[in-house]
Amino acid sequence: MHEKRSTNVQMIMRDGQVEYAVLPWADYQALLRAAGWEGGEVSEAPGRPMAAPSLAELATLREAQNMSQEQLARAVGISPSYLDMIETGERQPDSAIQRALARALGIVEWEVDS
Repeated sequence: MHEKRSTNVQMIMRDGQVEYAVLPWADYQALLRAAGWEGGEVSEAPGRPMAAPSLAELATLREAQNMSQEQLARAVGISPSYLDMIETGERQPDSAIQRALARALGIVEWEVDS
């Protein structure tokens, strides 16, 4: 049975759209665990960028932030179809696009996929 928790999520709006969601640290850690992060714990203090995930985790990271492919693609300056090809592993983005994806998702950088 799943535990039902009430969360205290603060929504930050811009131009009538939710741009950020601020949630309690424990809920954030639970979200990381649900997204498959090793152990779910992040050793860095809140507000510091997270360690580099693999590009293979791109769709999971995007979905965890409630971003559509169109929203992330627009933020990065690429087409949604190209983003889809990156998420499915059909295309490997160049370093500039990888940096833009990392910046848009709030992570340091991507790990090099082997």
